[in-house]
Amino acid sequence: MKRYEYDVLVIGAGPGGSMAARFAARHGLKVLLVEKRPEIGVPVRCAEGISRAWMNEVEIEPQEKWIDASIDGAKIYSPDEKSIITLSAEQAGNEVGFVLNREYFDKYLASLAAEEGAEIWLKSPAVSIIKEDGYVRGAIIRKFGEEVEVRAKIVIGADGFESQVARWAGINTVLRERDIVSCIQYRMTNIDIDEKFTHFFIGSCAPGGYVWIFPKGKNEANVGIGVSLNKLRDRGEVKRYMDEFIEKHPYLKKGSVIQIVTGAVSTCPVPKKIVDNGIMLVGDAARLIDPITGGGIANACISGKFAGEVAAKCIDNPSKECLEEYQKMVKERWERKHLRNWFVKEKLSVLDDETLNKLMDVISEYDMKEISVRAILEAVQEKYPELIEEFEDLL
Repeated sequence: MKRYEYDVLVIGAGPGGSMAARFAARHGLKVLLVEKRPEIGVPVRCAEGISRAWMNEVEIEPQEKWIDASIDGAKIYSPDEKSIITLSAEQAGNEVGFVLNREYFDKYLASLAAEEGAEIWLKSPAVSIIKEDGYVRGAIIRKFGEEVEVRAKIVIGADGFESQVARWAGINTVLRERDIVSCIQYRMTNIDIDEKFTHFFIGSCAPGGYVWIFPKGKNEANVGIGVSLNKLRDRGEVKRYMDEFIEKHPYLKKGSVIQIVTGAVSTCPVPKKIVDNGIMLVGDAARLIDPITGGGIANACISGKFAGEVAAKCIDNPSKECLEEYQKMVKERWERKHLRNWFVKEKLSVLDDETLNKLMDVISEYDMKEISVRAILEAVQEKYPELIEEFEDLL
């Protein structure tokens, strides 16, 4: 078996992996980025929404080539669609600002890693890791059908939601059914939507999740749905919910589906352990998706940068004690936010449509620039006093 030697091996060339490779290579490390597919960014398994706000942090310059649409804000619809909350792009979080062309975006991020000196192998899945004396020491890679041994001082697992690297390394990232959202997305054309906003629909149309519409240009959009796994009886049910939603909305029903993608996302708090001797996990592999929005591109990129920089600091001492700095950075950045959002997600998932309609009715009447928990509670108490106890801990 051929043997290769690197400082850092990054498994998975999505946004998190490319950023990890980029920032590790910047510090002079010998970096290999491997991707199991023959092409980076394909197939797309993402709603493709991001904000502008975090890009400077990871030194990404917006490129016209990978932006399909610029978005002014988000609209959130009550179950009966009579109440609408409108948020500016700045208020809406990390999934609103641009709708990407992920194929071009992911290739762009990989090119940034290459520019810093990272080597890239395509069609090269990891088939197992090398573990010796309690340390991850590299991986066996099937490079164009030939198994080779890649030795590395540090391995960074960036292999997404289904992460095999975590399992091989003995890091427990197993999810409960309630923390998995099953998704299906149609790319639709010839539809009529407000193209300056992303659109989110909550309630029984998507139990434990939501329906989204992300514009991709004139009369075209990603139309998708996520449903909590513990709310489903069979796999085909997610598509049934999607088709029923489209059937009820003439501006979508008139359109045509030109692409279908399926997948799943995690909606859990930040795991307690995403590092061990010689290994770090980033992005979706580290379960860093936002529990409310299901968005993960920004978190993947930022965590990738963190991991690349920590790899440079710990290259001569890749122990879990040294790599804990990365775990600490992740916890400081996301632990409180994700725990709060997970709690809100859990509460929202048990509210019926009538209750959600009343809550949205109250919130939609407020100027979102001035919104506060106290103001919402007072408004709910005044308009729907019977709900105040139910909403108090939620709000």
